[in-house]
Amino acid sequence: MLRRLPTSGQIVHVDPTRAQSIEEMARQALVDTPEQFILVGFSMGGYVAREMARLAPQQVSSLVLIATSARGDGGIQARRRAAVSAFDPATFRGLSHASLRTSVHPDRESDIELIDRIHAMSVRLGGRVFQQQTMFHRDGDLERLGEIRCATLIVAGTQDRLRSIEEAEELRDGIPGAVMELVQAGHMIPMEAPEELAAILVSWFQGRLAQ
Repeated sequence: MLRRLPTSGQIVHVDPTRAQSIEEMARQALVDTPEQFILVGFSMGGYVAREMARLAPQQVSSLVLIATSARGDGGIQARRRAAVSAFDPATFRGLSHASLRTSVHPDRESDIELIDRIHAMSVRLGGRVFQQQTMFHRDGDLERLGEIRCATLIVAGTQDRLRSIEEAEELRDGIPGAVMELVQAGHMIPMEAPEELAAILVSWFQGRLAQ
């Protein structure tokens, strides 16, 4: 995404490897942020971003939430955490290609290059981070969305099989003044549709700066 985004401002990436919870990741991220910034959160990062916006509302000038949700963990997540709790990180060889295919648009399931890139990303993060993040408890914050007062953009994939359009609509309807954009993609929007997503972000950034 970097080469498609404006270069006039500093881009700060949150370190996903150290924290033991969503809340801890949010607090760690705020240590390295400027006095005011535009905050972008993808997937699990959407939970982190909303926590950051609540912790430091005076710093977050606007918010972008991509392929995420405000719902809490359900039965599937609970069973996954139970299975991963006994998992040996040393045996991790990356997420399975079968599970990765469900994270992209159905038309991209046979895109081996894309699936291999996502798999390589999971290998780079490693078994310890996989276990650590799987054990994160995601509390639903639907009832707290009204606390977010900054301008907010919701981006959702039309064929996201991990986070539904309804979940994106809950974010849009719960955050005062939020707007939503749809992208023809599955869950992995930044990797499936980088140019379309970048165009949406650039337009959003320009609109915020012009105000």
